[in-house]
Amino acid sequence: MKKNKLMKYIGAAIIGLTLSFSACVSPAAVNKTLDDSTPTSFSGNTDTINSANVQWKDFLNDPYLTALIDTALANNQELNITLQEIQVSKNEIRTRKGEYLPNVGIGAAGGVDKVGRYTSQGANDANTDIKPGIETPDPLQDYKIGAFATWEVDIWRKLRNGKESAVNRYLASIEGKNFMVTQLVAEIAHTYYELLALDNELLIIQQNIEIQNNAYKIVEMQKEAARVTELAVRRFEAQVLKTKGLQFRIQQEIIETENRINFLLGRFPQPIERNAAIFNDLMPTDIQSGIPTQLLENRPDIRQAEAMLVAAKLDVKVAKANFYPSLSINAGVGFQAFNPKFLVDSPESIIYSLAGDIAAPLINRNAIKATYYSANNKQQQAIYEYERSILTAYIEVVNELSNIDNLEKSYDLKSLEVEALTKSIEISNNLFSAARADYMEVLMTQRDALESRFELIETKQKQMSAMVNIYKALGGGWN
Repeated sequence: MKKNKLMKYIGAAIIGLTLSFSACVSPAAVNKTLDDSTPTSFSGNTDTINSANVQWKDFLNDPYLTALIDTALANNQELNITLQEIQVSKNEIRTRKGEYLPNVGIGAAGGVDKVGRYTSQGANDANTDIKPGIETPDPLQDYKIGAFATWEVDIWRKLRNGKESAVNRYLASIEGKNFMVTQLVAEIAHTYYELLALDNELLIIQQNIEIQNNAYKIVEMQKEAARVTELAVRRFEAQVLKTKGLQFRIQQEIIETENRINFLLGRFPQPIERNAAIFNDLMPTDIQSGIPTQLLENRPDIRQAEAMLVAAKLDVKVAKANFYPSLSINAGVGFQAFNPKFLVDSPESIIYSLAGDIAAPLINRNAIKATYYSANNKQQQAIYEYERSILTAYIEVVNELSNIDNLEKSYDLKSLEVEALTKSIEISNNLFSAARADYMEVLMTQRDALESRFELIETKQKQMSAMVNIYKALGGGWN
């Protein structure tokens, strides 16, 4: 979407956000507010086709660049660390899910118990026959095997809310990974275009050295003809040496930039494959920003903040449920006997139990209150994070749309400047040869032409970086 068109609707969207957050409503309500604040005439516009839906492989149409990004997505250490964090979040869901299901186990035990003969239990055991002809052994052995279960009844949905909170944190971790991938793709693209720009600067330096060497030879011949002084010769020589020194500085920058890409790719230093010849022909991809609601749907950092906000809301419910009574049920069934051969005799050896208990906090309510207050504070914090992520998204889009427009105009003017200064080099050389211009004019013309060509390359690099930035600001292809 064009910059002026987006600016027209940005104010309405922000007003909608302010109203939404003042009432602490859900993220879905924010989306509805943005939809309602967008004029009906805009919904049918072709700008509703959001460029952020385009995947990066289609957006960054360079086989060398896409190969680098593919390698980074497989090997980047920071991204792999994030993938492990996602697995941790996934395991947390399984933990929370198990909390509201009955805990069932089996067990076996054995022991021996010797009581005093002259105690009430000892006297009773001595006068009791378990079965006709079977006396009570002394000492008395005990064998047991059975199953047991404990279950906290989730009356107030405390445990289920805890599981749903873990699910939303898991979803947030996935969106965090998507956001990191977007950042990684953008950083590699930025560095790649910087590398292409350095390659072209090095080529310009080499071309300029040749031009300056030719001028240096001319001024030497003119000195021999007594048309110029030794000062002119030395000034031309110094200019050639300075340009050659600049060549080595750019070569070092190329090596450092290559290794910055290698680090992002998770590999040791090695040359980066690329085609520097296409740099000047690169054109930023046409950008369509879409309507405000689409921006909310496409940005992974906004979706991450939204999931964290939902999780924080559920955490408040979990903390609030701690004030209410909890109901637990305990049950068990099995066999118990003093001799293993009687262990499975039924019904004499069968044992079972069933008990329920209900308890409410009384003494430790201050700790529960503190947990509840902390959950509320974290929910408020999540609201601010969600609001900030939305505002950041809009500001980034507006800034980059404006940047693309201004860089396009700047590049056109800079191209005309380079063309004019390139022609002036030949003119100044001819005038100098005809003794109609002094050597300083030739040196200044060469310097200005070199600087203008550098600035043109820098502007082209900024154009490509702005294209990557707006793609990232619109969501990075995550839909």
